[in-house]
Amino acid sequence: MQQRIEKTVLHRLYSWFGAGLYLVLLLIRPLLERFGGRLAYGFPQRLGRYPDEAAAAKDVQTIWLHASSVGEVQAAIVLVHALLPTLGQRRIVVTSMTEQGHRLAGSRMPEQVLCLLAPLDVPQAVSSALRSIRPCCYICLETELWPVMLAGVRQTGIPMLLLNGRLSQRSFHRYQYIRTYVASLLQGFSHVAVISAMDYQRYHALGVPKSRLQVCGNLKYDMPAEKPDETRQVSRQRLQVTGERVLLCGSTHNGEEEQLLTVFQALVSRGPAVLVLAPRHLERLPAVEALLHQWNEPFDRFSTLALSRRTSRVVLIDTMGDLADLYAGGDYVFCGGSLVDRGGHNIIEAARWGRAVYFGPYMKDFRDAAALLVESGGGFQVADAAAMTRQLLKDIEDPEHYAHACSCAAEMAAQQRGAVARQAALVCQVLLTD
Repeated sequence: MQQRIEKTVLHRLYSWFGAGLYLVLLLIRPLLERFGGRLAYGFPQRLGRYPDEAAAAKDVQTIWLHASSVGEVQAAIVLVHALLPTLGQRRIVVTSMTEQGHRLAGSRMPEQVLCLLAPLDVPQAVSSALRSIRPCCYICLETELWPVMLAGVRQTGIPMLLLNGRLSQRSFHRYQYIRTYVASLLQGFSHVAVISAMDYQRYHALGVPKSRLQVCGNLKYDMPAEKPDETRQVSRQRLQVTGERVLLCGSTHNGEEEQLLTVFQALVSRGPAVLVLAPRHLERLPAVEALLHQWNEPFDRFSTLALSRRTSRVVLIDTMGDLADLYAGGDYVFCGGSLVDRGGHNIIEAARWGRAVYFGPYMKDFRDAAALLVESGGGFQVADAAAMTRQLLKDIEDPEHYAHACSCAAEMAAQQRGAVARQAALVCQVLLTD
């Protein structure tokens, strides 16, 4: 009884705060739209006010797929391509929380998929969005547990699925403080497809019955690697690379670029080389540019290379959605968020192109993938930049061993595929029984 009261109080407080926030946002809307900022991007949609095309015809069913940011959108792209041939007259609407995620979805989703910004998790915006989209099924990816949205969908009786579910150790510990409330949110899902056995255990500990849980693997591991040689050639052309060695560093975080510059200096000592830096968050570009200026390293922005000639040995990736294929163009590939404690990123995204991957000690969010890649011989986990430098120089001196490591990476990545078929089957199962 006490737990039920605590759950109700928490939800009401959250909803009341959200309702008040909605009114405040309406009052300051002219200022937001005039001065810009993150919240101003697509502001009407954040309030649940969508264009006319968001409303489907009465005889058309809509699958609402929510993918918060860039990482989830990448997983959503894989899932959507698997679902489309099976949907018949149904349509898919994809929502995301961030501007970068929305832009990536708009540029990479199939033409018939409608890409929108997700409503803010406040009662008025959620109600408006549900009335407009009228979904027959709601799917959220990874850990998108927005209380008002999930409660609103559940009240309508719409089937709900959580796919590609993962729960970091940090999030798991936080959720345990409000376990009863989180359990009530998770009860609305008819199926919870998780990435790993550890995610299975954590979701079960938070109240999801085992009968609703299934380990399905990671959708991101199913990203296609079609025509790797051709993709590599195209990527190197886009980077304007000819004979230079390319050190490509993807999804880097604050504190990593400086370390990677020391690795690059060692690489340059062995011959002509190009450093490609792709910060995880584009808002960090000014900070990375300032760092390059401090190191007296001229650079080219990747977006300018389509119209002008590369003039420096450093290329700064300033676009969204290009890194996944650019990995194929690297000779030596580093995956960020791992030399600093940010949990790491998806190393299989690079390995699928037949690139051995370097990464640091902080891989707790991708621990399983890191272990598999190291065990296969296709990955190098290093303690710090100095260790990475030693490994890199060793690989330069032994090209046959390094080529074998690249082959092992491609083979290991291919073995991890299959998650999309399993998770698409769950969606079809729900649609058929609805």
